[in-house]
Amino acid sequence: MRSDCIKKGVERAPNRSLLFALGLTEEEMKRPLVGIVSSYNEIVPGHMNLDKITEAVKAGVRAAGGTPIMFPAIAVCDGIAMGHIGMKYSLVTRDLVADSTEAMVTAHQFDGLVMIPNCDKNVPGLLMAAARLNIPTIFCSGGPMLAGHLKDGRRTCLSHMFEAVGAYHAGTLDEEGVLDYEENACPSCGSCSGMYTANSMNCLTEAIGMALSGNGTIPAPYSARIRFAKETGMKIMELIEKDIKPGDIMTPQAFHNAETVDMALGCSTNTMLHLPAIAHEAGIEISFDMSNEISAKTPNLCHLAPAGDTFMEDLDRAGGVYAVMKELTKKNLLDTSVMTVTGKTMEENLQGVSNKDTEIIRPVENPYSQSGGIAVLKGNLAPDGCVVKQSAVAPEMMKHEGPARVFDSEEEAIETIYAGGIKAGDVVVIRYEGPKGGPGMREMLNPTSAICGMGLGESVALITDGRFSGATRGAAIGHVSPEAAAGGNIALVEEGDIIAIDIKNCSIQLKVSDAELEERRKAWVCPEPKVKTGYLARYAKLVSSADKGAILTV
Repeated sequence: MRSDCIKKGVERAPNRSLLFALGLTEEEMKRPLVGIVSSYNEIVPGHMNLDKITEAVKAGVRAAGGTPIMFPAIAVCDGIAMGHIGMKYSLVTRDLVADSTEAMVTAHQFDGLVMIPNCDKNVPGLLMAAARLNIPTIFCSGGPMLAGHLKDGRRTCLSHMFEAVGAYHAGTLDEEGVLDYEENACPSCGSCSGMYTANSMNCLTEAIGMALSGNGTIPAPYSARIRFAKETGMKIMELIEKDIKPGDIMTPQAFHNAETVDMALGCSTNTMLHLPAIAHEAGIEISFDMSNEISAKTPNLCHLAPAGDTFMEDLDRAGGVYAVMKELTKKNLLDTSVMTVTGKTMEENLQGVSNKDTEIIRPVENPYSQSGGIAVLKGNLAPDGCVVKQSAVAPEMMKHEGPARVFDSEEEAIETIYAGGIKAGDVVVIRYEGPKGGPGMREMLNPTSAICGMGLGESVALITDGRFSGATRGAAIGHVSPEAAAGGNIALVEEGDIIAIDIKNCSIQLKVSDAELEERRKAWVCPEPKVKTGYLARYAKLVSSADKGAILTV
């Protein structure tokens, strides 16, 4: 066993003495030591139940003959961090999670790992660690939150809550109405109830093959989630016995499957940051161009919030991620020969699976659209690309042309939006919010929600070198690369410049001549860094561009 180097032989007596200090018995030391990476904390709603999930996983490990040992991983709640300096610390935790997990696992020589994440950067961070460490590993999320219900019975969720603030500023919702959303949008523990980033990544963990069926969709409050955790704890022992590692599972074909499922589900645009970063740790490169190729032939089968009025509990009832994958096999869009943490191939896993609700999961013969939920746009404004969740864009905004309203920070933009300074037809540009320029590439959920909440979602576009929450809807185009702080053309946009967006044809153009842009570049001076000390300053020096996954360069 891998752990023998800390527990066998006379020379390891000092190590064993410390294991005895933990209260471990000789019998427990003889068994495989399984690291339980628990993201439990008391500030993130998606993680407040992970203490119970952790205990269930440990019970499963013990039942199958292993010795579970828990250690923690951090997690940020993007919703709580939203709209202030805290959001700069969201994306950057992905790498902290990966690095700290690598350190703990290597220092203590576990034989296998059960990762217990649930939220936006915590899930990809642990997937990055799994790929990097390459020892038997399986994932068990905490599950999604249930949808809320307003006083009048309408179902609701976090994205509606953010848009309610915009409606209040537009004068179409009073304080009592805002309070109704505030008290009812988030009714339980779990990752927020739409196809936002956390749920997107938990679903894609199934598609990659690193979690059992149900990981992304079984609601957090359900007892089925506890049973799922026990089954996951038992399954890791089989993976250790068979020596099935992430490197056997996280192959180029598995990432192709994940991107395909991503397009069918209509996942968060943040997956365009996370999948390349995870693949990079596995020695696999994913490009923006590959994403468009996959999107072009993958039908969009689901419209969960914010794209529609259905939620994760509905997807679970319809058969979950596996039912979506089963639909995709009808057009041979997946490589089902890949290995998974079940110890079987995806083809074997999908036997007997069916779509139980064709209103929630459209059949491939009747999709919402023939192309996937995400599009990568390119043009002189974003030579290296930018991304949009096209499944959540109003039909009238799939092609748009209008004058730029330029802001050098989220705060400047939101102040103008709330003051009624943005009009139908405008293209809001928020720059110097990229990985380096932010630093930390903040999510722009407040500005986009304000635009939609004020009734401008069908007439105003927003473009940024920052990123968007999975809860964002509308013509919200992020990840503009190169970013402004790196001298990208987004830094050269001036108030009133005309910007043309054509999502169907994957195009974004700043209607300014090359000669004029060159003159502007000569006069451009990069602003002073917004943060000059601490982790964010180090991050800014090491981080790559968004089109490369905002990975840290060595």
